[in-house]
Amino acid sequence: MRQNPQTAATAPRDQVPAPVASPGPVPADAHAVRRRALHPAGLVLVLLAALLAAVFLSLLVGARPIAPHTVWEALTNFDAANGDHAVVHSRVPRTVAGLLIGAALGLAGAGMQGIARNPLADPGILGVNAGAALAVVLGIHFFAVGTLQGYILFAFAGAAAAAVLVYLVASLGREGATPMKLALAGAAMAAGMGSLTSAVLMLGPEALDRFRFWQVGTLGAREVPEMLSVLPFLALGAVLVLFGARLFNALSLGDDSARGLGFQVGRGRAVSAAGVVLLCGAATALAGPIGFVGLIVPHAVRALIGSDYRWLLPLSMLAGPVLLLCADVLGRVIAPPAEVQVGVMTAVIGAPIFLWLLRRGRKVSL
Repeated sequence: MRQNPQTAATAPRDQVPAPVASPGPVPADAHAVRRRALHPAGLVLVLLAALLAAVFLSLLVGARPIAPHTVWEALTNFDAANGDHAVVHSRVPRTVAGLLIGAALGLAGAGMQGIARNPLADPGILGVNAGAALAVVLGIHFFAVGTLQGYILFAFAGAAAAAVLVYLVASLGREGATPMKLALAGAAMAAGMGSLTSAVLMLGPEALDRFRFWQVGTLGAREVPEMLSVLPFLALGAVLVLFGARLFNALSLGDDSARGLGFQVGRGRAVSAAGVVLLCGAATALAGPIGFVGLIVPHAVRALIGSDYRWLLPLSMLAGPVLLLCADVLGRVIAPPAEVQVGVMTAVIGAPIFLWLLRRGRKVSL
């Protein structure tokens, strides 16, 4: 049957669909816009400014109120007869401790996350700090250790033993040391070692009286000369971890990919782990076990500048003192005239964040 030419000519025109109306403006939250990370150089300037502010607050805030201009006068033109100047100078060791320990813990946390390819890795969560604390207390009780050098030696041994033990326990089973198993094994080891530490302290009243504040983490236990004696260990540990930046970037692609790129994965991990042990052991010997700094800081920096460890490591070393000094200042003013130790404050801040990270139930890109 032949179709009418006129009908054939008009049929396509009749079947053309009507134009679809414009849906109108798209809500801003529906746009698939990729967020651009903050430029690392810009974050360096922000962190330097925040660090200067945290240092000033650490010298300014305390049980005795000090005027801001008095702090500057005490630092530039000290008068021993001025009581306010003496108070400012008494806060200097505490501030220096916050700078050194915060930098050590921030860098150690970032390095540990790179070594383990585990976003939940942290010297406190994985039991490294607890192992160092237990070893120091054992040295005090059984070997009458009383010098800072002795504390450092035992802290290094305890930190290394705890790190190896947690990794071995997490490696049991077919899946190996997964991020979740590392976190659970570390939390269990930290709890067990903390209980042992408390038991040893209860057996030795002298050790309990001597280290009851050190055990919860405090910045006010050391003087500047003592901290300077620990500085070589901190410097060596920082160098070992910082030089692992390229290895950590390669490890984020997997061990096989890192080997294909020419890295000696086993040796590189061992060297970087030695740096982490040095940082954690020295920091614990100075101030006691302070947790969660190594967890919070790398996550915050990673959210701002991405996962390049060439920037992540040094920026974590800058951000760590900011967090620790701010937590210490907050502990001084939260319940005056009493003072909450900085180890308690970092736990109050860090524990909810750790639980949130566990609850998310998804891997964070390293």
